[in-house]
Amino acid sequence: MPRRAAKAVPFVEANAAYERWLGARLSLLRGDLWRKHAAMAEAPFPFLRATFFRWAEQWPAACPELLDAPRVLAVGDLHVENFGTWRDLEGRLVWGVNDFDEAWPLPYTNDLVRVATSVLLAIEQRELTLEVEPAAAAILAGYQEALETGPQSFVLAEHHHALHEMAINRLKDPKAFWDKLEAMPRARGKPPAGVRKALRRELPDPDLEVRFVHRISGLGSLGRMRWVAIAEWHGGKIAREAKALAPSACAWAAGGRRSARIYYRAMLDETVRHPDPFLRVRRRWIIRRLAPDCSRIDLAALPRIRDELGLLHAMGAETANVHLGSARARLLRADLRTRPAGWLKHAAARMYKVVLTDWRAWRAYWRKAGS
Repeated sequence: MPRRAAKAVPFVEANAAYERWLGARLSLLRGDLWRKHAAMAEAPFPFLRATFFRWAEQWPAACPELLDAPRVLAVGDLHVENFGTWRDLEGRLVWGVNDFDEAWPLPYTNDLVRVATSVLLAIEQRELTLEVEPAAAAILAGYQEALETGPQSFVLAEHHHALHEMAINRLKDPKAFWDKLEAMPRARGKPPAGVRKALRRELPDPDLEVRFVHRISGLGSLGRMRWVAIAEWHGGKIAREAKALAPSACAWAAGGRRSARIYYRAMLDETVRHPDPFLRVRRRWIIRRLAPDCSRIDLAALPRIRDELGLLHAMGAETANVHLGSARARLLRADLRTRPAGWLKHAAARMYKVVLTDWRAWRAYWRKAGS
């Protein structure tokens, strides 16, 4: 768990320190880091997505009353755009948390506060049209309901009709997805032999003619190696991605132990869900299928008419699905009963101010250094 820092160093210094720490554990791409730094300066919401290391450092000091909550294997870097879809073994569309790069044992309150904080930032950015109080209440209601009724995967078939309509809205134009992927720069040289082997192993035919590209995507992991193998198979395109994996930024916030454990595989094993059969951890790489129906959902990709409170309720329930893989529901329910009314809204408001302060400092720095 992150240490209770008395006072954090200025953000620009912390960012440099974290990138040095991360760069000692994997190869960082300077061009992609520049893109990440530029995106961080654009608005507070992408800044939040790109800087979980700072959240891990700041959250304990900003919300000390929440640190005694029961610990779970948490997502860590949870926010409203860390949800997406995939296909299960039956070919059914499943919705849920899309990324476990920053998984770490944390109080369950961390994930709830971070989702709620991302909602506040998305509202300010006009990506959501909700009021703060009902938004926080919807997240918490979904979480509590899942604790009461038990975890249940979001299989978008006979149930979850509103969520299904929102999820499939961005599946209408697969050509745009493949055009964007094909436009990625061809990889300079070849991926490491182990990565090439792992990617080919996940293809339906390992002897297919493959084009390797360097994928530029995401924000929190932007700067890491992402190799994609693209091939043609029976009249259509297929793709597999290998993304470099490192310890959670929580390890850096806790003092930077060099041999910190990576929890991604444990999250896949413990989280209650219908799994993505193409998602695997191979040593220090995440291997997954890329397709229009297997990716993160941006808020901008949702239809204009949508049930936003229902979406946040589902996010709260899916967060509980993740947590119930490592904690007993009765312990989480008991702790929630001790929390005062409005605790989630108030904690998110505090972290919202913390994020804005850091973002303004970065924007001022980047206007001078990035030009």
